[in-house]
Amino acid sequence: MPEGDTIFRTARTLHRALAGNVVTKFETQFPSLARVDYDTPLAGRVVEAVESSGKWVKMHFSGGLTLLTHMLMNGSWHIYRAGERWQRGRHQMRVAIQTKDFVAVAFQIQIAEFHTADSLRRHRSVSRLGPDVLAEEFDAEQAAARLAENPELEAGEALLKQSIVAGMGNVYKSEVCFAAGVNPFRRVGSVGAPQLTTIMTAARKFMLNNVDWGSGNQIVTYQGLRRTTGSSDPWDRLWVYGRTGQPCRRCGAAILSRKQGLDARVTFWCPNCQPESQDSPSV
Repeated sequence: MPEGDTIFRTARTLHRALAGNVVTKFETQFPSLARVDYDTPLAGRVVEAVESSGKWVKMHFSGGLTLLTHMLMNGSWHIYRAGERWQRGRHQMRVAIQTKDFVAVAFQIQIAEFHTADSLRRHRSVSRLGPDVLAEEFDAEQAAARLAENPELEAGEALLKQSIVAGMGNVYKSEVCFAAGVNPFRRVGSVGAPQLTTIMTAARKFMLNNVDWGSGNQIVTYQGLRRTTGSSDPWDRLWVYGRTGQPCRRCGAAILSRKQGLDARVTFWCPNCQPESQDSPSV
């Protein structure tokens, strides 16, 4: 499933390409969207803005209509210039929004809904989102306090709950726990407030670093591999994620991994830098 940095970059790219432009054509394979388009056509509306909220993308149109989408595991948004060949087959298209210069295509997206401002405020998932790690107003101490309100959850599980804090996924879960020296299987209640704040500070730092890489105001659809170590070497880009059995970049111990939580997402950690029962220094 794409993480919050991917969704943020997607929304930013869609905004740069579409915002302020008139929709010239709308296509969809979702009957519910097609009915709305039939009653109140998208063509002729202006794309006012595109933004992300955690792992959701909101595309706002003139007339008070918002398209809400979630990529889940396999969905993606692509931007093409008018007349450019799509990288995927039309049978994978779920939504296509065309303007004079660009067409935005949602491939294999499973959740796509039209909303008014009122219905969006009532949306069960969106209305319950925790603070977005990439939001300008994000406060690491406040986010840490929200984590602390869930003492019985394992730290790794808590970080994936979008109602606690929005945007993090499986990669960042493992990486920020390593950065804070916290074993991801420890109960949140056993982790001190300073380390919880360190976790959220690391989350903010890592995710910002992965959305700020020199795109300027350009329409960028790919920015390379996600990095948390700061290394330019693609083989050294992550601390622990995906490195089972490999030496820890900090102490040399073999990285461990196992499934965690009801969704059985694989978690990675260093048994030496992230002991199960005591605090350890952050990197």
